[in-house]
Amino acid sequence: MNQRALFAAAAATVLSSALLNMAPAAAQDMGKDMGKEKCYGIAKAGQNDCANLSGSHSCAGQAKTDMSKDEWKYVAKGTCKQMSGLTADEAKMSMTKKM
Repeated sequence: MNQRALFAAAAATVLSSALLNMAPAAAQDMGKDMGKEKCYGIAKAGQNDCANLSGSHSCAGQAKTDMSKDEWKYVAKGTCKQMSGLTADEAKMSMTKKM
């Protein structure tokens, strides 16, 4: 590999890492300003909005299974229960019961 290609690969890695690290914070703040709430247990695999409750990942799109109670998506305020979703407290309680 020549030096130019090596430098380009290193620069791309650094830039993509920086962007990935900023994404969770941006997703956390997004819902607060748009009349949305976190709804747990409704996200399909790969479609969660950010970090899960168990701490196994910290980014959007990393849910491994459908409808996992520790994964969440932003939904319009007041609609979570209609989708059979859980609040953060309810999701935490259901997770502690399993352990």
